[in-house]
Amino acid sequence: MTLHDMLVDEIKDLYHAEKQLTKALPKMAKAATNEDLREAFEMHLEETQEQITRLEEVFGALGEKVKAKPCAGMAGIIEEGKDTMGEDAEGAVMDAALIAAAQRAEHYEIGAYGTCVEWARLLGLDEVVSLLETTLEEEKAADKKLTALAESEINQAAVAEGESDDEEAEAPVRGNTRSRAPVARGQSSGNARTRAKAADRRRR
Repeated sequence: MTLHDMLVDEIKDLYHAEKQLTKALPKMAKAATNEDLREAFEMHLEETQEQITRLEEVFGALGEKVKAKPCAGMAGIIEEGKDTMGEDAEGAVMDAALIAAAQRAEHYEIGAYGTCVEWARLLGLDEVVSLLETTLEEEKAADKKLTALAESEINQAAVAEGESDDEEAEAPVRGNTRSRAPVARGQSSGNARTRAKAADRRRR
């Protein structure tokens, strides 16, 4: 197998990866509670659809038929994302988890596109390099946007929600402790009065 063959194989893999993402991103957008995060997922869905068209142009430039190769790597990342959305988490905590899942996908793509760009450059395939570099920059920008959303608002909101949940969980415990005390004292006083009456009867 030549480097050219390896490049074609990788493009087929990426083509399937992008196809999978067009199905996953709408679900992630629906699960997001932060409006900016939802918009980021919706915007990247549009970019992904354009990236699929761009990969089809790459196939043409390589003289190859458009064909997908099952991408097990992206399939695994998406499956993890589904597990994340099934977790018992809400609000900012869920949003933070969605960002983590999305960035795993972005990093996978950045690595794959970066490799393909370098191979295409070595093979002197300038048109392919130009097409792939455009997508690579979009993936990097999407990753940076997710990082900015996480650092500017979502992660801190997730921490605050966790602290609020802890306080709510502790409150009933304190209440139950107080409610048990009078019962214990009442029972103790009642028992003392009963013993006193019994002793009085014995003296008589």
